Amino acid sequence: MANGGNVIQELTTDHREVDRLFEQIQSAPGGDRKRQLADQLTMELVRHSVAEEEYLYPAVRRHVDDGDDIADKEIADHSEVERMLKELEASEPGDGRFDRLISELKTAVTAHVDDEENRLFPLLADSCPAETLDKLGDKVRSAKKTAPTRPHPAAPDTPPANKLLAPGAGMVDRLRDMLTGRGRS
Repeated sequence: MANGGNVIQELTTDHREVDRLFEQIQSAPGGDRKRQLADQLTMELVRHSVAEEEYLYPAVRRHVDDGDDIADKEIADHSEVERMLKELEASEPGDGRFDRLISELKTAVTAHVDDEENRLFPLLADSCPAETLDKLGDKVRSAKKTAPTRPHPAAPDTPPANKLLAPGAGMVDRLRDMLTGRGRS
């Protein structure tokens, strides 16, 4: 998901893509297709989250009043989603756990997206210069290219450790994906 525009436009477009993936998973007949879509969802959510943690939330801390509290809440949301993604990775379509996790993920991600789009993004847009938002969009797009594609719930989610470790984990994940065919439609 590399879309263009400032950070808010980039991340909002990502959100719509995730919405589409949830719809496709819920309407998929089952089996292999559901697994492929769940893997794609996982890859998109992990890359998106890593990019937000590396660049969006530090900007929120720097530019938005009460930014530390807002960023901490968003990172906590990511941790819960990543835990569910790890559990989803170990489940298979057809077992009740898979469908339950998809439902729980959709609920959690939808609440997180609503909070970002209706509270965080307007606050950031009001407090951050347009040039900074544009530069953040470029940084987020770049981060998504090297970010992990699999959930790593125990990995650091704040700078500087996340910026140091994410590219290495991303490289290993992309190699695993290439060898297993994961993420290919």
